[in-house]
Amino acid sequence: MDNFLINAGTYLVSTAFGLYIIIVLLRFLLQLTRADFYNPLSQFIVKATSPVLIPLRKVIRGFWGLDIASLVLAYGLQYIENILLFAITGSAIKPIFLLWYSIGSLITLILYIYFFAILMQVILSWINPGTYNPAIALINHISEPIMRPARRLLPPFSGFDLSPILVFVALNILIMFVPVIFSHPF
Repeated sequence: MDNFLINAGTYLVSTAFGLYIIIVLLRFLLQLTRADFYNPLSQFIVKATSPVLIPLRKVIRGFWGLDIASLVLAYGLQYIENILLFAITGSAIKPIFLLWYSIGSLITLILYIYFFAILMQVILSWINPGTYNPAIALINHISEPIMRPARRLLPPFSGFDLSPILVFVALNILIMFVPVIFSHPF
């Protein structure tokens, strides 16, 4: 019964924090890629994050067009999530280590966002190519900055774009590499 409670608590904390952190990171990525904020999905993301980000932006200003407040919010939420997860599992909580570990968790989450955005883009290009959907438009905006260099390295040939495979390999290597760096203290 005790193991069930630990697993259930871990699941609930990871889900609640994880979903909101993803929404905050998507807002950062959409602003970074200058996506259409009149898109219905963008409007949802803005409305879901504005109650927390608007007051935070009064304290934390942007820098070079980057929304630093959303990164700080995502980092703070990731830090709190990691503290709760370590407490639920009974692991020793070392604040300095958790500061470092939370950076790695956020980087890994961003890599997964890109991975799944490109995966959805590939699948949708097979199922229903050339159609417009607000979600597809945002996926294209988010993934284009990393797909463009891959397309230069591996241009389409005979009607096949194999550049997503190159990006998947790179993302998977990074997804394996980041936790190794950020799971050990200095």
